[in-house]
Amino acid sequence: MVKLIALYKNPENKEEFDEHYFNTHSPITAKIPGLRKMEVTKIVGSPMGASDYHLLCEMYYDDHDALKAAMKTDEAKASGKDLMGFAGDLVTLMIGEEVDGE
Repeated sequence: MVKLIALYKNPENKEEFDEHYFNTHSPITAKIPGLRKMEVTKIVGSPMGASDYHLLCEMYYDDHDALKAAMKTDEAKASGKDLMGFAGDLVTLMIGEEVDGE
């Protein structure tokens, strides 16, 4: 599986961010064709104490081709537009591949 990973830095107003993220952005993103599952993790700290990060979202696709196809859809474009509008300066996006432990 391939993941599109979104890592969000701490916003100035966490309550306002969460309201938009969970009630507006997540429902838009969940409609992207080819998305197998979406897991959101709230960052609560780190072994060194406080964390600079607020949320991690992992969006799973079958493979790179499925991810590429999904990103061309109207639903993905709507998700991206919303993302840039409320969190463009907070988010880092990455693509990862799941690997089996050896």
